[in-house]
Amino acid sequence: MEDNVFEQLAKRYDTEERMELANVIVKEVRAKLQNSKSKSLLDYGSGTGLISLEISDLVDSVLLVDSSEQMLEVAQAKISHRGITNAKVLYSDFTQEIPELKADIVFMSLVLLHIPDTKKILQALFNILNDGGKLIIIDFDKNDKINHPKVHNGFLHEELKEKLAEIGFKSSEMKTFYHGNRIFMKQDASMFISSSMK
Repeated sequence: MEDNVFEQLAKRYDTEERMELANVIVKEVRAKLQNSKSKSLLDYGSGTGLISLEISDLVDSVLLVDSSEQMLEVAQAKISHRGITNAKVLYSDFTQEIPELKADIVFMSLVLLHIPDTKKILQALFNILNDGGKLIIIDFDKNDKINHPKVHNGFLHEELKEKLAEIGFKSSEMKTFYHGNRIFMKQDASMFISSSMK
């Protein structure tokens, strides 16, 4: 990203609102990660680790991947400060180049809406997953009040399911789990969780 807005945001990214929203997401994701103690988790677009560091106790290892070095510096400081031994960070942008990685679970929270070519990134994540692996996506439901040149205005469940099926995911479950005030570009919005098996 030539002008990475997330670099400027990094130091002040963990606002109270973001942390509240992250807590809602963490609660939802924890339920999906029961019996994952032996699994590796890759958090794509991890930011400062607001979510994946809160679920690191449920998996064998966590790799936080982000295209903002500053975000990862904040995440690394949290890892060190909290003595989390099974988490690492990786500076990478899979829309540019995909490193040789494998994971049992790929997690992406409020990231897909920032990626212009959703099919390409979903394909990349599919390729990283081990057979039988799981892709967990959290994002916003389609919202007609949002109109921004760099952001998708959310996703329709059926369209996303179709895309995931085209890529090769065997099954996808989706449900809306949260409605919040002013959580998506200062608009009221709802979030969904999607779980797809490779």
